[in-house]
Amino acid sequence: MDDYGPNFLTIEDENGELFELEVLDTFEIGGQEYLAALQADLPEDDPDYGIILLKIRDEDGFEVYDSIDDDDELQTVYEAFMRMLEEEEE
Repeated sequence: MDDYGPNFLTIEDENGELFELEVLDTFEIGGQEYLAALQADLPEDDPDYGIILLKIRDEDGFEVYDSIDDDDELQTVYEAFMRMLEEEEE
């Protein structure tokens, strides 16, 4: 990601609702690309506020963002993202 300010992405959830994400980073683990983001319209004190991790896949030349349904995969992706954050702080 670039260092020129926030990057925003509007996506549609499984219920057809649109919401805006502030993209924190994209990264790859084992050949699979992932996106880490925050929901842009939620205040930090909202109980639903937190990091959103999505799997990125290509569908006919377009990026498609999928939820990570496997708990082990989600844990692996979360831990990798947190390690990346820690390394950036050092």
